[in-house]
Amino acid sequence: MPENLPHSDAPSAVTGIPVGRGLLYVAVAAASWGTTGATADLVMEAGGLGPVALTFWRTAGGLLLLLAVRALRRRGAARTARRAPRAAGTLPRGAARILVTGLGLTVFQVAYFGAVDGTGIAVGTVVTLGAAPVLVAIGGRLFMGERLGGGGVLAVAGAFTGLSVLMLGNDGTGAVRPVGVALALLSAAGYAVVTLYARSLEHQGRAADPFTTTVSSFVVGTVALLPFAAVEGLWPRTRELGRVLWLTGYLVTVPTALAYGLFFAGLVVVRATTVSVITLLEPVTAAAIAVLLLGERLTAATAAGTAVLLCAVVALAVAETRGRGARTAGVVAAGEG
Repeated sequence: MPENLPHSDAPSAVTGIPVGRGLLYVAVAAASWGTTGATADLVMEAGGLGPVALTFWRTAGGLLLLLAVRALRRRGAARTARRAPRAAGTLPRGAARILVTGLGLTVFQVAYFGAVDGTGIAVGTVVTLGAAPVLVAIGGRLFMGERLGGGGVLAVAGAFTGLSVLMLGNDGTGAVRPVGVALALLSAAGYAVVTLYARSLEHQGRAADPFTTTVSSFVVGTVALLPFAAVEGLWPRTRELGRVLWLTGYLVTVPTALAYGLFFAGLVVVRATTVSVITLLEPVTAAAIAVLLLGERLTAATAAGTAVLLCAVVALAVAETRGRGARTAGVVAAGEG
């Protein structure tokens, strides 16, 4: 699922990547993130790992690969580091940004895996990714004075309607479980905090490179999760260790390191609203895998609520574009969580 990162709504004119290739990169990244929930579910089932331990291994492994990618990016490039003097006892420049973003993304991922474990891949993914931009829109209105406009208000109302249909239309089969939905909403809240914070920094002219932000956030997540993962159970308890290892390896490489690399490359040339719509491939992919390959049941109410929720996200993206023009928008690159 996408991470919340600042991005201009105007395409870049300085990159050599064609727009068509950028669209493909974003689409592949979103589809890859759509496999995160299914892979996590299989790892937790086969290996006995909990959401916290699994997030730790994903974050730690992804960090190592992203550091390798950063080393390749820096090769041959001159780098000058300048440190501004600061008073004793104050945080280093950017420390607050690293902590807020890192902890927010950690909550986002842990709660998402918990939602998948609690209410299934399809519902957990759809609620997380559907509620996240809605919470961002509401938070922007309450804390940053951003206008929603008539279209935005209707989109938010549509999202609440979709979520209500999901919850109230449950037929007792366990397809939608309140605890899992609550964790999905917590995951969405983590997303919203990071996005709104990134927007506030952008408005102050303090935005950082999104790739660097992600790497530093993975550092915070790895350190913060280690003690909790150790308590939960850090090592898989299974005779299917080979299966657990290759599934975890896939989780670390494809929907984490590879997907983030493609997403950042495409993010340079693709408009923010277009990115928001394309990344809806993630919940669609997740739902398709859950229903077609893993046997999850998608009831009529669940399907209807999902459709309304995703349509509301599209409407919200369109309303945001019309209301802000070329203003900077917050975009999540979740990889799933």
